[in-house]
Amino acid sequence: MSEDRYLQGKQVMSKLTGLEQFPPLEAIRGFYPAFEELIVMNGFGDIYTRPALDEKQRELITLSSLVTQGAVDQLDFHVHAALNVGVRPVDIVELLMHCSAYVGFPKAIGALQVVMRIYQERGVSVETEARA
Repeated sequence: MSEDRYLQGKQVMSKLTGLEQFPPLEAIRGFYPAFEELIVMNGFGDIYTRPALDEKQRELITLSSLVTQGAVDQLDFHVHAALNVGVRPVDIVELLMHCSAYVGFPKAIGALQVVMRIYQERGVSVETEARA
């Protein structure tokens, strides 16, 4: 394992989640440590630390990709991460609206339900922001 890549990945994850430890990732580590290391080093240490895109762009791209795949089980993490790095709530909803034209309403609405739940949990209001 490359210690530098792992530490970089952990730093990125902490910034995205606002947590030092991320329980789902710790569960993977407890089950099969090499898989957790791959996720941290490759997904976050290698990909998220590349210089061309900023964190907001990366999260919008990731959300778009997840919606396209119908991977709603991964949306929680990345909706929270997008908000944590400063993506405006209305931009996430607009992303879903835009994706609906390309991936269809079922995938977009499935993603919207996740976003609505997270916004309710966090006390986020899109309506106020959209009118501003």
